[in-house]
Formats: sequence, C-alpha cells, structure tokens
Amino acid sequence: MLMIYANAESQQHVADHEADVMAEVDALMKELAESGELVGGQALDGPATSRVVRVRGGVPAVTDGPFLEAKEFLAGYLIVECASVERATEIAARWPDARLCAMEVRPIIDEVDPPAGEGGPALG
Repeated sequence: MLMIYANAESQQHVADHEADVMAEVDALMKELAESGELVGGQALDGPATSRVVRVRGGVPAVTDGPFLEAKEFLAGYLIVECASVERATEIAARWPDARLCAMEVRPIIDEVDPPAGEGGPALG
C-alpha cells in the first residue's frame, strides 16, 4: 500500500498547479493499470471531516476532527501489486506527493485462512 500524505503547503501547491499534477497522476495511473500493478486506491477527505473513536473501559468516546496534532495527514492511498518492495518504492517516488510532502510504502499483511469449521475452507 502506498499511503499518500499531505499538508497545507502541499495542498496549496496542488490547488495552484492542479492541471499539471493531475496530468502526472493520470499518466502514472494509466501506466500502472496497463502493467497490471494497479489494484485500487482512493483520495480521502481532509482531517477536519474525520471522527476518532476510542473505547476506554468499555465506553466509546467519539471526537470530531483531526486525531493528531500534526501538520501531515493521510490524504489517500494506492494499492499496487508489485514484484518487490523496491518496485513499490519506485512508484511512490514518482507520485507527486513524494515531492510535495511524503509517501509511505507499507506491505499489506495477507489474511490467514480460518480453520476448517469456522467459515473457511479446510486446509491440508
């Protein structure tokens, strides 16, 4: 998973150069789709629209707004299926947000099949 981070400065740059940035993103998305590496992805709304849920002592506490006092926030994600972490890192380095703020490359953990009799197929 390639996690796309943004901050106020990077968002302003994108707004000021939207056509150029989107053309770069569109070209990279097309390339990844054609190579079969693109699995999916989505932009996320800004932190002001987020909700944080914490359960302490069995009692949920819900707060609105950003969950961290940080300048950077998760702005979206892209899921790619690559032959190596090096290839995923190469893709992240080409994403405009890598120059404007940051990209994080993190493997997705494969789900383990549940044991037989618990809703999953028998292993063996």
